Amino acid sequence: MELGVVGLPNVGKSTLFNAITKVRAEVANYPFCTIEPNVGIVPVPDERLGVLGKMYNTKKITPAILKFVDIAGLVKGASRGEGLGNKFLGAIRECDAICHVVRCFDDSNITHVDGGVDPIRDIETINTELALADIESVKSKLEKTEKMFKQGNKELLAEVTLLRKISEYLNDGKPARLAITNEDERKLAESYFLITTKPVIYTCNISENDIAKPREELEYVKRVEEYAKNENSKVLVICAKIEQELSELEDDEKQMFLEDLGLTESGLEKVIKIGYETLGLISYLTAGEKECRAWTIVKGTKAPGAAGKIHSDFERGFIRADVVSYDNMVAYGSYNQAKEAGKVRSEGKDYVVQDGDVMLFKFNV
Repeated sequence: MELGVVGLPNVGKSTLFNAITKVRAEVANYPFCTIEPNVGIVPVPDERLGVLGKMYNTKKITPAILKFVDIAGLVKGASRGEGLGNKFLGAIRECDAICHVVRCFDDSNITHVDGGVDPIRDIETINTELALADIESVKSKLEKTEKMFKQGNKELLAEVTLLRKISEYLNDGKPARLAITNEDERKLAESYFLITTKPVIYTCNISENDIAKPREELEYVKRVEEYAKNENSKVLVICAKIEQELSELEDDEKQMFLEDLGLTESGLEKVIKIGYETLGLISYLTAGEKECRAWTIVKGTKAPGAAGKIHSDFERGFIRADVVSYDNMVAYGSYNQAKEAGKVRSEGKDYVVQDGDVMLFKFNV
């Protein structure tokens, strides 16, 4: 999963990104690494791997990974190439979802580019630039498709209809994703690489003083939630400054710090959790003495597709999969004991993989 982190200057975006990408991996296999100055990879926390690792006395634990892309320089005029608009709009197109950081705190010592704090204005500034970029793409695509349709290619009717609908939504200031209402339209829209078809997580950056307050008392956050409700987007509340402090601590200190603040999880864990939920992702597990590993798939993936995540040969030559739920593995203490209790199932090509399934694939090529 790749999340593009966007936001206006001085909203806390870079603070959050830097905090996230300083996180130390709990295992050596996927420590944080920087591919480029604005790209970071972090492991997805999954306590199930540690439990399975002890059960198998495994040599290697490999978590799923999450890529964060810091989309800097997004300002008014980005859609026309202002600032570094073209480069960073291109980077957003490569992402699976957008983490839109919104400033939701007042601080006279931190200048706001537009003179004062207004989270809805800030959201609309960014969203307008993303929509303008999409309008140009859709206009060009629609002109070409309509031309071919009028020349007699009647198979393009569905595409022309969808492009016209998306164009109307964009020109009304609505994201393209709201125009897509079924699976056929979704598949068509994927080929357009539009920015506003991507799901958005509005990430409200609040002050340290507000961290312990109930969510309903945070006026700026309430305004963002109301806005997000109209476009079916999710809202996350974090304090980037606290995340930065957490990133400097060891695990035991981090847990104590969170408890002192009355928090149960860090902002990074919240981002990953809501990111998985937004994109409809789950993890299945493989376990053994050599390695315990988490594999990320889209919810609804069938067994052969899940096998293909490991290797294309697994999918091509798929025969069956031995499956036991993580809960049953833990309850019975081992794979063999779970099998003796009848909790290990042999599943075929039509089996839909569930989150936490521990799987062993049988294939032949």
